[in-house]
Amino acid sequence: MFTGWKYRTVSVFGVISLTVGAVLVANHQLSQAAFTTHVPLFNRLEVIVLSGESLYWAVLLSVLAVGGSLVPLYKPQPRRVLDTIFLTQRRVIVGGLALATLGYFKWSHRLPRATLVMTIGVLMLAVPAWFVWIHRRPAGDPGRTLVVGDDLEQMERITPAIDVPVLGYLYPSVLGVSDDSVSVRTVADGGVAAVTDGLEGSVQDDLEALERLGGLSRLENVLLAYDVDTVVLAFRHPDRAEFFGALDVCHKLGVDAKLHREYADSVLVAEDDMGGIVDVDLEPWDPLDHLYKRLFDIGFALVGLLAFAPVLIVIAVAIKLDSPGPALYSQDRTAGFGETFPVYKFRTMIPEGESAVPSSDEENDRITAVGKLLRRTHLDELPQLWSILVGDMSVVGPRAAWTEEEVLLEEDAPAWRKRWFVKPGLTGLAQVNGAKSTDPSEKLRYDLEYIRKQSLWFDLKIVIRQVWGVLEDVWVILWR
Repeated sequence: MFTGWKYRTVSVFGVISLTVGAVLVANHQLSQAAFTTHVPLFNRLEVIVLSGESLYWAVLLSVLAVGGSLVPLYKPQPRRVLDTIFLTQRRVIVGGLALATLGYFKWSHRLPRATLVMTIGVLMLAVPAWFVWIHRRPAGDPGRTLVVGDDLEQMERITPAIDVPVLGYLYPSVLGVSDDSVSVRTVADGGVAAVTDGLEGSVQDDLEALERLGGLSRLENVLLAYDVDTVVLAFRHPDRAEFFGALDVCHKLGVDAKLHREYADSVLVAEDDMGGIVDVDLEPWDPLDHLYKRLFDIGFALVGLLAFAPVLIVIAVAIKLDSPGPALYSQDRTAGFGETFPVYKFRTMIPEGESAVPSSDEENDRITAVGKLLRRTHLDELPQLWSILVGDMSVVGPRAAWTEEEVLLEEDAPAWRKRWFVKPGLTGLAQVNGAKSTDPSEKLRYDLEYIRKQSLWFDLKIVIRQVWGVLEDVWVILWR
């Protein structure tokens, strides 16, 4: 595995070599003849083999266009394999479009269409494979591990249990300390760091031997700068911005997150992992299942928005005629890892001060006449198809809760934040079983069951049950 300037050098050299090779292969008489004879849509093109100065310009422009489009990938940083492949392919396509634009407007030397298409096709396979290969971890390489947290005592206890070399640790720059066993010293960034005194020597030495690389706010910078591949978390009282923020950064960069089993929960870690330091399931889906789920979400949202477009207009007009106020309203909901995003729904209540206390429709006298119909038929949820399309939500997952309501829900169900480990959904196991926020414990039980059992087939069964339930509600309304 290459790092630093070696990674940059090797990646640039590889891209140049692959681009030159792809152009030469695409420019060969045999490949040209085969491509223009047997490939549909391109079988009408002429065989054009470049030579001399024309070939020189074709190679040079291809290297500049493709190599320039891949500049973001020359910086070494941890990424999941699929992310590397997709990002590389998108960048190669950008380079191909640049070459096609140059040829179309005759701004410079024009590459024959067959040569251009074959070149980009070869690079779409070769370049992603190259970046995956140079970022592979050699056999026997233990990797780079970082300890992150706000609990020095926990960090002291778990460091000896880490069976690979530890690069260092991140700890808050400023920490209020009230325990007499903790002293405070100044650190380079202007804050203070607590150092626990009086612990047993061998344990204390394990942590003091490590380098403090900064505060928690530097997590992403440190992961990129040191090409860290594993983070061990040690938090005592994490909030939305700390523990889940750290998990979000690890997930985004493809870094493994771990906890000590003593401080973990079964919903966070792999069930068959019984070691001292255990993995956090940042990506509970298999990568291909995750891809299929996203494709399903996009297809579902597109079909829904197109099919219900006339209905959306009718509902908006009906709401405006029924009561004063906007047709849509937005509300901040909690997404994966505790982040927030705006959810849009059709307005079903008179626009007044909204209470965070969960209540049933029968107890709420602010619901309008049109709003009651929309809620019974679930049509008020249709605008959320847009949130699914842009990736803030999924079709199936724990129902996204109002951020202000979650404070109250956590009081009744202390483990409520476990729902944050998957993307929220339009429907879920709790919804199809009739569990509501008025009973947070029951709702949480169904949501955690979904997190543990989730699969694409399980999602399809939940969608079928939800659609059937909606049809039953519509039938009851029509019958009445």
